[in-house]
Amino acid sequence: MSDNVTVTEPTAAAEPFRILFLGDVVGEPGRKGVATLLPLLKEELKVDFAIVNGENAAGGRGITPKIAIGLMRAGAAVITTGDHIWDQKEILPFMQDEPRLLRPINYPSNAPGQGTVVLETKRGKVGVINLQGRVFMKEGMENPFTAITEAVTEMRKETPIIFVDFHAEATSEKVAMGWHLDGLVSAVVGTHTHVPTADERVLPKGTAYQSDAGMCGPMESVIGSEIQPVLERFHTAMPARFGIGKGAVRLNGVLVTVDPTTGKAMAIERVARTWHE
Repeated sequence: MSDNVTVTEPTAAAEPFRILFLGDVVGEPGRKGVATLLPLLKEELKVDFAIVNGENAAGGRGITPKIAIGLMRAGAAVITTGDHIWDQKEILPFMQDEPRLLRPINYPSNAPGQGTVVLETKRGKVGVINLQGRVFMKEGMENPFTAITEAVTEMRKETPIIFVDFHAEATSEKVAMGWHLDGLVSAVVGTHTHVPTADERVLPKGTAYQSDAGMCGPMESVIGSEIQPVLERFHTAMPARFGIGKGAVRLNGVLVTVDPTTGKAMAIERVARTWHE
């Protein structure tokens, strides 16, 4: 067993439930990589349920209906997002009719769309919650700790299998959320920074945790953006337009193995694959 796998003993004899989560999809390269590799990963890893963060799928900023449909056709059961969800205006009416595309639950209550969904699978119901942090992030968000507590209480009435995508900047806020939800959800995995962290583990009460899943995007980049414009911005402090990087695509995510009877995580493993067009 590799050293980046955390395992706890199963608490039930039922066949484990396996959830694959892929971090922020960045631009066309990320979309193509996911479209190619996600079906293969689902078969290879015997995945029961796949979730993809589509936060940056449209040229690095937001997502469109066409892109969302494409990610679902590739095998994503649910698409989560974050602070760029409103960047593509055509997504607004689409979200009203597509419950599998989530926006963070702690946006003000009058925001379009929804932040939670429970889906029926061949092996029972699975709940997904999209949440956004407030530290170093956009203002106007409701308290994520308050919002998530209420959402989890309601969702646990339907299913013990609950996955939380916490889209946040500060690792301290993410780690705190993991402890806050330990034993209440199956997994808390962070997104937003585009850099995978090496802190994956199962917390004492049975919640799988990792501070950031990383991105699905071009490796020759600065977190998905072209290198030179970013360097110029750092050198000059002047505004610059950032395009999407090129070259080989790296898919980053996690595989969480869950006891379907209790909803407690049995293992969490980092997943990383490289795709060359």
